[in-house]
Amino acid sequence: MIRYALQCDDGHGFEAWFGASADYDDQAARGLVECPVCGSHAVSKQIMAPAVAGTRKADAAPDLARMQTMVMQAAREVRSHVERNFDYVGDAFAREARDIHEGRSEKREIYGEATPAEVRKLKDDGVPCAALPPLPPDPAKLN
Repeated sequence: MIRYALQCDDGHGFEAWFGASADYDDQAARGLVECPVCGSHAVSKQIMAPAVAGTRKADAAPDLARMQTMVMQAAREVRSHVERNFDYVGDAFAREARDIHEGRSEKREIYGEATPAEVRKLKDDGVPCAALPPLPPDPAKLN
């Protein structure tokens, strides 16, 4: 596994893991690497320091499995909160978000579907929006 520091064309930084360095190149070329903040597919690798193993044992190695479980649970909770408390507007999200921002629709919390281009246009115009975290796999269905 290899970890890359990545950044989209809007300046959002994030990390992603790949099985091998060629996997990133292949997935990026096919448009499968996406910014988790804005959905942009214009993503590039950033300079990062290599992880070099020392000769001393780490004082307290992080429990990666526990941290992953916590992050996945938090993502589930965020999605659940949004689905319970926000109005789903489907693929009319960009139009509805703009109407709310410009005062043409009643102010309320919404969620829905938008293309990366629609999201970039909303952000360029100062309309606040953010991508929902992807729904993690159900732990009961993992092998």
